[in-house]
Amino acid sequence: MVNQVVEIFWEMCCSEAPMSQQTQYRFSFGPWNISEGADPFGPEVRAVFPHEEKFALYRPLGFEGVQFHDDDVVPDLETLSPDQVLKKTATVKTMLGNQGLTPEFVAPRLWFPAQTVDGAYTSNSAADRQYALDRTRKSIDIARALDCKAVVLWLAREGSYIRESKNARIAYQRLLETINQMLDYDKEIEIWIEPKPNEPTDQAYVPTIGHAVALAYASNDPKRVKGLIETAHALLAGLDASDEMAFALAHDKLASVHLNDQNGLKYDQDKNFGGANLRGAFNQVRVLEEAGFGGKGEFIGLDVKAMRTQQGRGVTAHLTNSRSLFLYLVEKVRSWDRIAEGQMIEARDYEALEFAILKHLMGLK
Repeated sequence: MVNQVVEIFWEMCCSEAPMSQQTQYRFSFGPWNISEGADPFGPEVRAVFPHEEKFALYRPLGFEGVQFHDDDVVPDLETLSPDQVLKKTATVKTMLGNQGLTPEFVAPRLWFPAQTVDGAYTSNSAADRQYALDRTRKSIDIARALDCKAVVLWLAREGSYIRESKNARIAYQRLLETINQMLDYDKEIEIWIEPKPNEPTDQAYVPTIGHAVALAYASNDPKRVKGLIETAHALLAGLDASDEMAFALAHDKLASVHLNDQNGLKYDQDKNFGGANLRGAFNQVRVLEEAGFGGKGEFIGLDVKAMRTQQGRGVTAHLTNSRSLFLYLVEKVRSWDRIAEGQMIEARDYEALEFAILKHLMGLK
């Protein structure tokens, strides 16, 4: 009986990613992850580091993919004509090609402009909603000009500070309408929804991956609507990031991840991956590894920021440390004794299972 349970458990965990076909992971980050170190209450502690100089750092650091906002590609986007936008995009595309880099996605930055203060797609103002849609179409044009087929929606201001200020049912209908308009605008683009429960809004719409998957299924082309899960965002919702990833994977809806960490239910910290909860990081890596995530070319995205007080110019240790920890945990997942695990599960000896996991993470016998 024990052997049968172990065999079933092994097949369940590893059928999509047998150990003989181990994933070779690719990594990405956004240029904002090499930042000036400012916070709302103090000065910048590191000098500005131009995006053009950042691209040259990716490959030596072990990264291939570049995450973009639309105005990371084309600064002052709103002041330029469509031809000027495409010309500047072509320049960035050449820069990426020269460095052997791949654009992972482009995201419309819909939280800085004045028209998005009360929301973008869900604003009470029809004019502001139209602005958001027009800006999103520009983002799609930029993505396609970069030979990138993914647009990320981080719905930063889609929510409310008081419930009575918006009709949530209508707001969700407007979000779905926007997604369908994006799908109609470009027949190949994929839409990746990045859920977050709060900040900058108090109560955000689409706070979890379940909400994002529901929108995907309700859309006109569910195969092209997926999710991007950030560790910290799941934790801010009071959820386990590995379970959120597992849910998306079960629906074949996990397009990418933003790995980082979070110390409690406070502002979005973007701490180094595993920096606050090593066991939680292990479980995220395990979920991804056992599902074969990355085997179709998906990136392991990092959204980590250096500690604000860290001095220097072009500080990158937070990126390399997070990448190294991910790979270290991959080896921990691959070397974990699944036969013993199956036996402990069959015996329902979860105390032994927990202690074995902790010893394995610490390298103890």
